[in-house]
Amino acid sequence: MKYNFDEIIDRHGTDCLKYDFGMKRKGRTDLLPMWVADMDFRLPDEILDVLRKRIDHGIFGYTDPLDDYFEALNHWFSTRYGYIVDPSWVTLGAGLVYAIHVSVQAFTKPGDGVMVMQPVYYPFSEAIKNNGRKLVNCQLDYNDGKYSINFDKMERLIKEEGVKALIFCSPHNPVGKVWTEEEVRKVADICLENKVIMMVDEIHCDFIFPGHTFFSCMRLEEKYLGNIALYSSPGKTFNVAGLQSANIIIPGEELRAKYRRGNTQAGYSQANIMGQEALKACYTLGADWVDQLVEYIYGNVQYVKAFIAENFPKAKFVEPEGTYLVWIDFSGYGLTHDKLEHLIVDEAKLWLDSGAIFGAETALFERFNIACPRSVVEQAMKQLKEAFDRLS
Repeated sequence: MKYNFDEIIDRHGTDCLKYDFGMKRKGRTDLLPMWVADMDFRLPDEILDVLRKRIDHGIFGYTDPLDDYFEALNHWFSTRYGYIVDPSWVTLGAGLVYAIHVSVQAFTKPGDGVMVMQPVYYPFSEAIKNNGRKLVNCQLDYNDGKYSINFDKMERLIKEEGVKALIFCSPHNPVGKVWTEEEVRKVADICLENKVIMMVDEIHCDFIFPGHTFFSCMRLEEKYLGNIALYSSPGKTFNVAGLQSANIIIPGEELRAKYRRGNTQAGYSQANIMGQEALKACYTLGADWVDQLVEYIYGNVQYVKAFIAENFPKAKFVEPEGTYLVWIDFSGYGLTHDKLEHLIVDEAKLWLDSGAIFGAETALFERFNIACPRSVVEQAMKQLKEAFDRLS
């Protein structure tokens, strides 16, 4: 590989949420962190050089995106996923979680039903509940280690619960499901027929593994686009979440006006200047780095898959089709949630995301972030095995 993803980079002392907040969040500092979804890989010099040049200019006043910003955006979308967006559709935002909150407020009213498909990224549920909307869960079907959408249940709940919007995670975090074109179209059909706004988070779309193809909602026909808000960012792909670069892409004029009104009410205007610079550099110069990154992460996936199969006969490895997250079902061990957490934290000394935060039905699952050097993954699996060996 041209890029060295095996390099260990010490992130301690950088105000890093992943590494520097063990005491504040867990009451200890001896845990190997594989929880929050950011990566331990350094950006390539070709991108860093662009950011350095901008820093060297020395002035960091208010900025708005010009044509080169949207050209970079569409270069990435067109060359990788076969679509382009009209710049007038795009509103910049301070990250996707911020944009989801604004959207829930802008698109729905207090008491309205907003649907999610658990297990799913937990800030979706928080955005619904924190804004006084009714959380409607269309639980994904789980059979033999695989997840699918129950479309009949989806339609029934929409009608029964007064659902006005769906937050659709594509690819799906934490289960790693890459929805097919047929599945995306089916969801879009149900939303359109039932006048449900389709809010689509595609932040993990650049992490797609062999045998699978990402289908963006922006490739749907025009009749669907007026009902869709797309939330997109280079934050996961290039690990620039701290620069708060996000794009809220809404083709429909009426829906876009609602979002922008909500955005204004939230007091947000100009985006982070370095976030804008990062997007332009990443989306024009970063293709080779991303291709090798995904290949490397897929190697980590295969390592964990083999390790779990060999050492954890009662666990189920939910093989991801995309993302850099691994979802493992430990329910076969007959542990309570508290006992499993004790085993993970106190015995294995790992800091993971418990399945409980993604929905009550997955309290005996754990989410591992494997976007890190292979040696870190190996160490985590070693610690996990030693803890479970002591259990038996």
